[in-house]
Amino acid sequence: MAMPSTSLEHSMGLKPGEVATGTTIMAVEFDGGVVLGADSRTSTGTYVANRVSDKLTALHHHIYCCRSGSAADTQALADYVRYFLASHAIDLGRTPAVYTAAKLMSTLIYRNKDNLLAGVIIGGWDPKDGGQVYTVTLGGTLQRQKFSIGGSGSTYIYGHVDEAFKENMTREECQNFVKKAISHAMARDG
Repeated sequence: MAMPSTSLEHSMGLKPGEVATGTTIMAVEFDGGVVLGADSRTSTGTYVANRVSDKLTALHHHIYCCRSGSAADTQALADYVRYFLASHAIDLGRTPAVYTAAKLMSTLIYRNKDNLLAGVIIGGWDPKDGGQVYTVTLGGTLQRQKFSIGGSGSTYIYGHVDEAFKENMTREECQNFVKKAISHAMARDG
């Protein structure tokens, strides 16, 4: 059922009946790990091209990325980082650090920032630092955070996540937090 046209839809250049669709990605640290989440829709403009795409990509055994922006760009970046991490793990003889994955992603995005449309969240666990979440922005800036949200849907849930997030959540609390936040974003972002 199409919602009536609003001033927001009009300001986005949408015609009556068109729906803005986008991505919502999220990651949250908890004691012992990280919970990652994403919606599953891929859009081309105002058209949902695929309702079951996977925006969570494994980079190594305990390291994943949440992808937003151009699917082609983020898939290619994830492939490069996965390759480099596999080689690095062989050289080290152990699991690579989550920070290493985040720094690799950040460097690739920064060096190619004029040619890419890629916002990424890296989340994972390593024996040294436990669960970690890193945000890599469109320009390649890298920042560690307790939680991170991204994609066009994130703009709808900043207030909710600021209010609902609390330090030292359990795994189950993090899972519920991520589910609720992404559900809210999806309801507003197409």
